[in-house]
Amino acid sequence: MPSLNAFSSTIFLKGKTLRRPIISLLSDFGLKDPYVAEMKAVILSICREASIIDISHEIEKFNIRMGAFILAQAARYFPEGTIHVAVVDPGVGTSRRPIIVETERSLYVGPDNGLLILAAQNEGIRHVYEIANSRYMLKRVSRTFHGRDIFSPAAAYLANGVEPSKFGPIIHDPAKPSFSAPNIREETIIGEVIHIDGFGNIITNISERNLKAVGISEGMDLSVQLKGEEITLKLCSSYGEVPRNGLLAIIGGTGFLEISVNQGNASEILGVKAGVPVILRHLH
Repeated sequence: MPSLNAFSSTIFLKGKTLRRPIISLLSDFGLKDPYVAEMKAVILSICREASIIDISHEIEKFNIRMGAFILAQAARYFPEGTIHVAVVDPGVGTSRRPIIVETERSLYVGPDNGLLILAAQNEGIRHVYEIANSRYMLKRVSRTFHGRDIFSPAAAYLANGVEPSKFGPIIHDPAKPSFSAPNIREETIIGEVIHIDGFGNIITNISERNLKAVGISEGMDLSVQLKGEEITLKLCSSYGEVPRNGLLAIIGGTGFLEISVNQGNASEILGVKAGVPVILRHLH
């Protein structure tokens, strides 16, 4: 884990010195209201040295799956030692826990609703802590804005060098949503659509590693079941391997299997949205 120096606001990680802590922000707040600015103000009031980077604040309202996917995609490109704050929190004010997830290269702060797990598990989860110590919260914690009152202060104190274990007890049962990993049964992979991007590509939670586990490689024909209908697709290495408006399967820049249309919108053509189950096997 990062070794945190509480006095210098400097993060030491594997012999590297990061003199300006980096805190990323992701939320479904949008930019019309002052919510994002309030979070940044709280962070900078506690840790003035922090560099705050916005991943996105245009996550669909309450869409945990979308937030988890966007966070996981962006987080891998941040430097080691980054503190990621993510807030898509329809359960705010309920019994859902505020947590810190410590991985091999980063720290994640947010609600225990599955939002953080997809990104965190990609980096190797070391520990998960509940944020329970009021010393590291604002003095007044609202029932509806934990992003400002709990998560932002926690991130700032982490950036100042407070160890994650100081925030509260370790927990062993963080929420793990269905989209965190597909199920593999012999030669069949059962996953789901995790995201529809701006081009209409249908992005699943099935990774290249999952495909290799069942003997699938580029050039093979796949049986793909979506919404109860079975279609045959070639696993291609580029969109141009099929004619314009032709359907294909491809490992996209996300590292996940995508169902796409060459110069078209697969989501509209197939009528598929995020959350739809995907059953996949290769044709012998």
